[in-house]
Parts: sequence; structure tokens; C-alpha cells
Amino acid sequence: MPAPRRTTPRPHTAGISSAIKLLELAARTVPIPDPPLPIVIADYGAGTAQNSMQPINAAITAVRGRTRPEHSVLVTHTDVADNDFSTMFRILEEDPESYLHKDSATFSSAIGRSFYSQILPSNSVHLGWSAWAVVRLGRVPMPVTDHVVAACSRDDRVRTAYARQAAHDWHEFIAFRGRELYPGGRLVVLTTALDDDGDFGYRPLFGSVASTLAELVTDGVVSADEVARMSLPIAGRRAADFAAPFAPSGRFERLEVQHVEVFDAEDRIFNAYRSDRDAHAFGTRWADFCRFTAFADLGAAIGAPDRLPAFYDRLHAGIAARLSSEPEEMRIPIAAVVLEKRRPK
Repeated sequence: MPAPRRTTPRPHTAGISSAIKLLELAARTVPIPDPPLPIVIADYGAGTAQNSMQPINAAITAVRGRTRPEHSVLVTHTDVADNDFSTMFRILEEDPESYLHKDSATFSSAIGRSFYSQILPSNSVHLGWSAWAVVRLGRVPMPVTDHVVAACSRDDRVRTAYARQAAHDWHEFIAFRGRELYPGGRLVVLTTALDDDGDFGYRPLFGSVASTLAELVTDGVVSADEVARMSLPIAGRRAADFAAPFAPSGRFERLEVQHVEVFDAEDRIFNAYRSDRDAHAFGTRWADFCRFTAFADLGAAIGAPDRLPAFYDRLHAGIAARLSSEPEEMRIPIAAVVLEKRRPK
């Protein structure tokens, strides 16, 4: 008998269950166009769409409770132009959990442009979803020379610059979604947040990254100048920051805030460690997560591509070793936001 399959905990699924419930509620309330017009679901910042399967399937199931089976649904996945769309379409076609295998009247498409501009026709999107993507800024406002994450920097100028960029990007993101949403349509956003004290979370992970980079400078793998240019283009937001563009009227681009919640998500990797007491697996899982989410940004500071494999391997090994030596639960502040576009009177 084969050994039972073990599911690897994934940090980027933190908070997903509660956000999916909000998405399902939205799917049961948004306007449905008359056939032959399709029901349009937009997945903003989709990556390879691997993490979109569960929420999009849930949204389609909720919508199907209100439609005939033959009423078409169009799912549009969006991301920047250099996203790996080849992998995305392969996953959509081959993954048994893909919505394409569950609903014959659902179709997929993709757009390769930044969502900090308008990327879909006005009044065309009935339901929007975005998970983790808006944590990534449209640009790096300045280097974080004393760390790789602005939230961990001791430089007030750095933290202020990143907060200003985060506010600008959120303003642009929702402004263009306000144009794209159909009246009565809703957008559900799940993203990394800041608590009221400005804590971005993930402190042990980011500390291990910074310590490993310092070691790699000592060992001559990278230079101090290269590390000084390694800044992750990410920033969290407080609950008040998500609501700021809507003050004082409560409306912005015909959008209204239906729900804002900031809470600490479950650290599934640490929970697995509590169960199996495998410190090596704990460190490796977090290093794997960092490789997937951050290594390319850090490696962009290295001009010679032939040096990247060794850099990535040493960085991964150093992060894993540091976290394995003293497993610690990560604090993961996240935000769930629901916006609705007002219907005309």
C-alpha cells in the first residue's frame, strides 16, 4: 500500500477560507447579465493561477446557483506582462482542480498588464478577486539599505516612502477597478496588512534573509553594494489605509466599502511543526516559500546571470538553517476587503 500523501502547508493560503466566504457571498448578490452576455469574473494578480483554483471554483459554484448551466462564465486572469502565462494556461488545462474541468460553460482568458491601470472595459466585471497581489508595489520608491523589507528598516525616510507608495498604489488599484466593475459588482481583496502598531509580520523569516545575505557578503558570494540594492517591493497597509480613499463621503469612483477586516492568519507551517516536530522541514518550507515569492527580486541586483544559481542555493540553505535552528511561529497580519460599485438610482 502506498504511503499516504502529505500536504505541504502553504503560507499563501493563510486566511483564504474566510476570504472565500466573502467571495461566495458576493457571487450570490452581484447582478447577473442576461444571456448571451457572459458573467465576467476577474482574477487580479493571478500568477500561475494555481492559487486561484479554490476561490474561482467557489465563485462559479455560487453563481451557478442563480443561472442556467448553459449561461457562460468568462474568467479573466490578469498579471504583469512578464508573468509566466505559459504555465498558467498549462495549469488551467491540466490541473484536475481547474474550473475548466468542472464547468463546461466556463471559459478562461488572460491579460498581461499591470492592474495599476485600467485593463478591462468599463462596466464589464461582475465579480473581482485579488489575493496577495496588491502587497507588491508598482515601483520601488527607494532602496532599503539596512534590510530587504521597508517595514523592518530603521530608517524613517524608507518607511515613509514605502507607505506613500502603498497609498498611491491602493488609490490607483481601486480607482480603475471602480471603472471596470459593473454597477452592483463586487471586488474581494485578500492581502498582507499592518497591525495598528505598523507590524508587517514575518519577522523571523525576514531576519533570516537579512542574516544570510550578510553571511554571503562575508563569504564573497555577493558584494555589499549588491545587497544594498536588494529591496523587496512590498508594503502592508492598516485598516484605515484601505478606507482612506473613500473619506469623507464613503464613496470613491462609485465604489463603497462593504467590509474591511485586519486579523492574524494561521501559520500553517508552524502548526505542522507542532505536529511533526520536524525542525528541518519547518525551515525548508519557509525557505521554499521565500524562494517562490522573493528570490527573483533579490537576484535582480546581481548583474551576472551565471551567478544566480549559486546565490539562490546558498540563500535558500542559509534561510532554512537559521529557521530550523530555532522554529518560531510567524505573525501573519492580513486584510480582507470587499468593495461594491453603486447601482444607478
